[in-house]
Amino acid sequence: MASESKQRFPDEANKHFTYSSAESLLENLDDLSKMIQDHEQHQRKRLDELDSYYLGNNTMILKKKRRKEEHLADHRATHNFAKYVSQFIQGYMVGIPIKTQHNDEKVNDTLKKINRDNDADAHNSEMILDLSIYGRAYELLYRNKEDQNCFTMLSPLETFVIYDNTVERKPIAAVRYIYDQMNSEELTVELYTKDKIYTYTLKDKQSYKLENPEEMAHYFHAVPVIEYANNRFRQGDFENVLNLIDLYDAAESDTANYMTDLNDALLVIKGRLGMMDNIGDEDPVDHAKRMKESNILYMEPEVNPAGKEGNVNADYIYKKYDVAGVEKYKDRVQADIHKFTNTPDLNDENFSGVQSGESMKYKLFGLEQIRATKERLFKRSLRDRYRLLNNILERASEGGFDVNDITITFTPNLPKSLKDEIDMFSSLGGELSQQTKLNILSIIENPEEEQKRIEQELKERQKSQISNYMEN
Repeated sequence: MASESKQRFPDEANKHFTYSSAESLLENLDDLSKMIQDHEQHQRKRLDELDSYYLGNNTMILKKKRRKEEHLADHRATHNFAKYVSQFIQGYMVGIPIKTQHNDEKVNDTLKKINRDNDADAHNSEMILDLSIYGRAYELLYRNKEDQNCFTMLSPLETFVIYDNTVERKPIAAVRYIYDQMNSEELTVELYTKDKIYTYTLKDKQSYKLENPEEMAHYFHAVPVIEYANNRFRQGDFENVLNLIDLYDAAESDTANYMTDLNDALLVIKGRLGMMDNIGDEDPVDHAKRMKESNILYMEPEVNPAGKEGNVNADYIYKKYDVAGVEKYKDRVQADIHKFTNTPDLNDENFSGVQSGESMKYKLFGLEQIRATKERLFKRSLRDRYRLLNNILERASEGGFDVNDITITFTPNLPKSLKDEIDMFSSLGGELSQQTKLNILSIIENPEEEQKRIEQELKERQKSQISNYMEN
């Protein structure tokens, strides 16, 4: 008999959906229903668990029964390594906002307006966070009632993209399904194709039959839902260390249980105190259990060859605990979590003290390799975003541009020594404008206003000097 797989998530929990064409899919809605059912029953379970770990609800330690004895402590300590990993990577990648630049100034102004209207910096940051948690993120493009071009996030828990069967694997459709808040059994299903949005109702979850179709045109000339991938395998940044997080939770919980149980140490009394002679008809096993629940154990003393009993004494007993060994074990598990997620332990003494950005880069070398992959994939999807925006701009006769001329720049959010930068700049003969110097100072809230005050004071001094010269 084959042994049971210890794989945390089955292979179907992260597979891509494929189909021959959107037209064929519209003619075979039963196949679309099967995809929704598969996503809900298999893929969503994985996404829900990753979501729970990010929120600190580590499912393994919280759900699994750990202590068989009812009278023993059963603490459940959760440690939010998942949030630490994802937020660290999010801040490292987009703590400094992504820059998009086009060589045509008019196009550049258009892109700036679109990004400003959609708060693109905050949006991109949240997309990076979704990628880190779920290994995938989804973005919907649409044109609102004010004729603004918009993009927004869609939840990976209720969204998926369908690709064609070719080696190019082009998106042919995207699905978003939403539960009715008043009726948990009813779903609204939105199907996006390259030119239309189809809306269905799914009332019977036994049959998964799609009903009441409605359709509406859109003008993006492509599927308006973009899937962003964290890596080739769509794996989250802390997904590969979930088992290590569980081990750390278990170790810390056992330590807490030991400390609690130590306070309930068993009192052992050796001596004939009449306890065993007066149990009456009580079952000896029940009597022993009652003593255990009372944390008292009565024991008869040894009898020597002369028939005399040993001395009566009392003492507490408790389990012996290898404190040093357990702490080393927990340190090793914690180190492995940071090692296999390529995130540093900022409490480590190696990260203490003032360090330059360059020295920090060497310590973050592993994360830099991960960042390079994430950055390439994110740029590719960003270009898809602006390609769709270009399509709608041309359709609305609001201009157009070549997407390949857009420069997308990521800047790692590393600690910098401003003094070192200024000294190096000055040593190379560089000069800074007064405006830039004012921008550097944290005590100046509004550099432009400060510059105006400086100029005004200069004019007044010059006027005063001229006046004094004329009087003399």
